[in-house]
Amino acid sequence: MSMAVVGMIAGMALGFAGYFGGFGAFLLVAALGAVGFVVGRFLESDLDLGDFFRPRDDRRR
Repeated sequence: MSMAVVGMIAGMALGFAGYFGGFGAFLLVAALGAVGFVVGRFLESDLDLGDFFRPRDDRRR
């Protein structure tokens, strides 16, 4: 599935949540989507947990 289709589905889900549930539901769906994205990337080994806790100026050599 292309990233454009994934983005479209995520946008539609946020739109439905905002329309039917209000702004609070919109924020909840957006936050849970972001958490799901990070967990999915972590489980696929595309993301290292240390990436979140390493200072920005620390460079791997």
